[in-house]
Amino acid sequence: MERHRALLKTISKTVQEFYAAREPYRIFHGSTNSTRPTQAHARSRVVDISALRNVLSVDTAARTALVEPNVPMDALVSHTLKYGLVPPVVMEFPGITAGGGFAGTAGESSSFQHGFFDDTVRSVEMVLPDGEVVTARPGSAAAAATSSADTQQQQHASLFRGAAGAVGTLGVTTLLELNLVQARKFVRTRYQRTSSVAEAVALVKEETKNTANDYVDGILFSKTHGVVITGQMTDDKPASAPVQTFSRASDPWFYMHVQERTQRGKAAATAPSTVPEDYVPLAEYLFRYDRAGFWVGRAGWRYFKVVPFNRFTRWFLDDFMHTRMLYRALHGSGESARFIVQDVAMPFATTEKLVDYTAAELDIWPLWLCPLKRRAPPTFHPYTTTPAGLNGKQGQGHGQEEEEDPMMLNVGVWGWGPAKHEAFVTANRALEAKVKELGGMKWLYAHTYYDEPEFWEMYGGRGWYDELRRTYKADQAGLPSVYDKVKVDLDKIKEQRTGLKGVRPFGGLYGIWKSIQSKDYLLHRNAEWKWKGE
Repeated sequence: MERHRALLKTISKTVQEFYAAREPYRIFHGSTNSTRPTQAHARSRVVDISALRNVLSVDTAARTALVEPNVPMDALVSHTLKYGLVPPVVMEFPGITAGGGFAGTAGESSSFQHGFFDDTVRSVEMVLPDGEVVTARPGSAAAAATSSADTQQQQHASLFRGAAGAVGTLGVTTLLELNLVQARKFVRTRYQRTSSVAEAVALVKEETKNTANDYVDGILFSKTHGVVITGQMTDDKPASAPVQTFSRASDPWFYMHVQERTQRGKAAATAPSTVPEDYVPLAEYLFRYDRAGFWVGRAGWRYFKVVPFNRFTRWFLDDFMHTRMLYRALHGSGESARFIVQDVAMPFATTEKLVDYTAAELDIWPLWLCPLKRRAPPTFHPYTTTPAGLNGKQGQGHGQEEEEDPMMLNVGVWGWGPAKHEAFVTANRALEAKVKELGGMKWLYAHTYYDEPEFWEMYGGRGWYDELRRTYKADQAGLPSVYDKVKVDLDKIKEQRTGLKGVRPFGGLYGIWKSIQSKDYLLHRNAEWKWKGE
């Protein structure tokens, strides 16, 4: 803790100096898992928190861990597994950090049970925009206060709720206290085939009600081939069952494995006794989508075209197929400016309509389905508002939040967009409009094309957020707003599509070079979490 306190003191002093001088600054974390095109920064002043990258302690009795914000998920899991514990919500990409999970929006295949990543956070230490250090904990911000201490605690509860998802615009997160749960050796993984979108959506919802499930998600390979994936942690594996891993270069990519296991199978509803299953080591399951970044890595073959897509090339190029390297290549190449990356939270009742739309207008497959608990506004997490008449209720709105379905369904839409810049922007804006029409909302980590009035209208106005910024002096410090941080700079992405980088394959080759320079491939080669046998 002494090292942490020394770093905290330096960060606090730096922020305080910028605040006193009314000088804008940006926060340097050391890495990013956002797919937004990199923005040019006019601001040269930086608060460097990249050294905050350690797990400070694990309390096995309380089942908690003190974690600095730049600890990536793979390092966190490797550390807590030594104590037989694991975070309840683990983002499926190893390089996503604890601080990123809090300041962004992280909901994964255990979120139907545990909620967003920040729902598993007991407290956060933050450096406020004027340099003051506070500890904020979740709670009812509307509860009555009976003393000044209670008042401060309730204010900090408001800060906790507002900062979760506010992409660092209310202060600098410097420490998190996380809840942990008991870990098991394996995840019994089942793949239930569905023959329609409606069946897949209904089965996902049904499986969230099964208390034996620790993980639930789904993949739509087409309108007639879907798979609902359930996972149950266990220490018991039949002796006859092989251990299935996904981290080695010779292992299958998870989504291809799922497709193969269910390609010729019947829908689970008609053949429940023939559902394929695997026993996957826990960490291998948590990071099963790392290789190929779900299935986005396949886009590299489509980009270069001349490289055949087969087991040998996937093995040979495996170093480049892990998400850390894919992110480096994506940003270095400039191809994020023409790759549609949209995660949207949808009401279960309108998800099929959205899939019909993406199939007709974008022809992007596969699609990811991930159920998670819905949080009522105000929040920067996406939340659903089922259109009237589709849920048996009369009229939904901010005054009737208790009537909304407590669960919602994330749909991941990731794939190449139109080649021309104008058509690409139009396609993204049209998708945003369709999502809004169907009662859904986007994740902000991706591309955001809304104009500012439309953006704030989606979140019920900006009054609650502006009040927090005034209370904690973020407005006086010159910190950007959430909208300022997440909006896409259209001129910038247009620029990325011109010049030599915009000519195939030069941009892609430059992206590969940048990923090699990072040496991030060594992190996976030397990862402690990978299965090493019984």
